[in-house]
Amino acid sequence: MEFKRVSYMVGCFVFALVGLFKEATRGEDVLHKSKEYSAIYNFGDSNSDTGTFSAAFTMVYPPNGESFPRNHLPTRNCDGRLIIDFITEELKLPYLSAYLDSIGSNYNYGANFAAGGSSIRPTGFSPVFFGLQISQFTQFKSRTMALYNQSSHNREDAPFKSRLPKSMDFSNALYTIDIGQNDLSFGFMSSDPQSVRSTIPDILSQFSQGLQKLYNEGARFFWIHNTGPIGCLPRASVENKPRPEDLDSTGCRKMENEIAQEFNKQLKDIVFELRKKLPTAKFTNVDVYSAKYELIKNARNQGFINPKKFCCGTTNVIHVDCGKKKINKNGKEEYYKCKHPSKYISWDGVHYSEAANRWLATLILNGSFSDPPIAIGMIGN
Repeated sequence: MEFKRVSYMVGCFVFALVGLFKEATRGEDVLHKSKEYSAIYNFGDSNSDTGTFSAAFTMVYPPNGESFPRNHLPTRNCDGRLIIDFITEELKLPYLSAYLDSIGSNYNYGANFAAGGSSIRPTGFSPVFFGLQISQFTQFKSRTMALYNQSSHNREDAPFKSRLPKSMDFSNALYTIDIGQNDLSFGFMSSDPQSVRSTIPDILSQFSQGLQKLYNEGARFFWIHNTGPIGCLPRASVENKPRPEDLDSTGCRKMENEIAQEFNKQLKDIVFELRKKLPTAKFTNVDVYSAKYELIKNARNQGFINPKKFCCGTTNVIHVDCGKKKINKNGKEEYYKCKHPSKYISWDGVHYSEAANRWLATLILNGSFSDPPIAIGMIGN
């Protein structure tokens, strides 16, 4: 009898342990399960423009897009995919259609408002500045919801509904932002370094206001890239040849990079303040500067050639001229382009190649360059 009692107690104890183990395992699975975002809404410049510039202003010509998967018209300043494309792949979502692109676009899982040349402030290379992109998103959201409400009163769904966002839960979407580089680049071209540095607080004040507007529209999950090492862009040295003392040990222009780092420092402070002001939102600040600088500094070890060289375009003009043609020795037209884009970090002297974008995406999407250090799929958890 005593033996049976002991056996029963042992059995209960083991059963309880198994239950606790299962519960702990289930909790661990939940903890490490990626969040399923309803959509991605992207804002930025040519670093993440997937078709706005080509739809609104002028075509993006070949050989841009030559490495892009499938038969795809060139819409990006790159031989293939951008970091935003690798983000969608990581989250198992389709590539983003540009909001302004009326041909073949599908907004089931988000939209892209980024435009080549865009800046945070209205003054810059493009009229499609950050505030206008947010206004476009606001209109996109309100019109989408209005169309859904309109079609819900009809017996048959309107045909256009098949291309609208699958979910009206805009608070469950991921909002990705990569903008600010052109504010600094435009400043370097139009004023002196000290003046550029003095504009940073106002630039970031407008950036903060923009994020708060997105929050008021329901945005809760933000993935924010800081600005890259502008002084390392090959075309930065085409017109004004730097003196040796102007360069750091990696061969990048010190002054431009120092101002970019100051921009990023103040950006981090802005994000910190927003976390306190908007506690129900999740802000992830991604140190793209350090990731890009690490790639450039260790280019050869990573299988790339000299990072000061670029693949597409001529080397005697400061502006991007990828797509320009020449007559070869056989009398035929061909592009000014390298044979192996995957060996280059820079595609056209300003924008990164697909191979570089893939390398960078692999580095940053796991959260190792993020504050807080969270993978992109885990922000909502």
